Amino acid sequence: MQARLRDRALEELYRRAVVARDDIPASVPPYRTLPEPLVATGFERGTKLNVDLFFDFVRSGRVPTPEETHEVVEIALGRVRDGEPLEEVLGRYSIGAQYIWSRLKTTAATEAERDLLNDAALALLQYITLLTTRIATACVQRAHDPRWELLERRRAIADALLTGHDPIEWADEPAISVPDAFLVAVFRLGAARGSDTSELRHRIEAIPGVFLRLDSGGWTALLPLHPGDDGSATLASLSGRLPTQGGPLIAPRLAVGQTTPPAEPARGVTPAPFWVGVATADCRAAVPEVFAEARVLAELGRCLDRSQVLCRRPDLMFEYTVAAGGPARAGLAAVLAPLDTQPLLAETLAVFVDTGFNQLATARLLNIHRNTVTYRLARVHELTALDPHRPTDAMTLSAARIARRLESASFAP
Repeated sequence: MQARLRDRALEELYRRAVVARDDIPASVPPYRTLPEPLVATGFERGTKLNVDLFFDFVRSGRVPTPEETHEVVEIALGRVRDGEPLEEVLGRYSIGAQYIWSRLKTTAATEAERDLLNDAALALLQYITLLTTRIATACVQRAHDPRWELLERRRAIADALLTGHDPIEWADEPAISVPDAFLVAVFRLGAARGSDTSELRHRIEAIPGVFLRLDSGGWTALLPLHPGDDGSATLASLSGRLPTQGGPLIAPRLAVGQTTPPAEPARGVTPAPFWVGVATADCRAAVPEVFAEARVLAELGRCLDRSQVLCRRPDLMFEYTVAAGGPARAGLAAVLAPLDTQPLLAETLAVFVDTGFNQLATARLLNIHRNTVTYRLARVHELTALDPHRPTDAMTLSAARIARRLESASFAP
């Protein structure tokens, strides 16, 4: 193939690879044990670097140096550090490469592009092998780092506590002390593209003695309670570490295993929306049950989009009862199905409930006459067989609204 023809075909393939690259986050399954908002920025950055490095390799024939792949390797190591299995992290490179390659083959418009793709197949295999080898080698080298070992032990202790097992076998070093009581804080993250949650997590990791475990929805922190603390003091301390919802987050970055922040704060970033379900376990044996309660509370915050970040059971008794309904929740949500084709009636009912069943306030907020509110609520009665003016029916309608919001937001305690 002529050099000029080859260069033109390579540039066209690169252009289409960039388009396909932007679709990868939505097309590749998320990590099973890591929250998407925490890894999204690194995933997008790593994908961009890999596409650029590979096409440079094809263009020049020169194997990327360790310095050139350093950032990609560090991103992968970060995922392993967070607790994702190495095989899962390495598998992403094959999945991503297959996705982009299949897109390029499908859209190849000229004979030159198809020939170039066939010739570059060996280069792709070489690149993926080179990169995954460097990542695996780096992981082996870090495996004996005392800081990584400490993180692994603390994560294992958190797993044992949350699943009701004895954590003492994992705490055979003086550096790790496992207290008897904890404040259990479950963090649930909202979806906000372009935001970040790493600084928020670093704030929580910096709490002395905390045990932290990541999961697909966020993470769980086990904060030790000191003697005489019923959870109030620890909760106040935790609250002081949380940023204002939606505001800038400025927090120090911590090195692996570091528990005290450096002197200089990091650049401010905007965190993804988050909610924290909290409950107190007065002994280790109570941690699994309290953990389940805190998960429900955090999910209530996320699904209901609460303005308050901290979610405690005393503040959400009614909502908690609905959420704990299990299979009955879907049936309760179906109570409002007759209003699906009546958006004005649904809106009027929602405002009526939110204003504490105040008809005059409802009319004022909707900018309609009070008689119109009366008519619409009467229609709600006709369609649902529940009268919003009767206390028992009004409670059922309120519960149905909560259940519907939970179902639509994929409530997953």
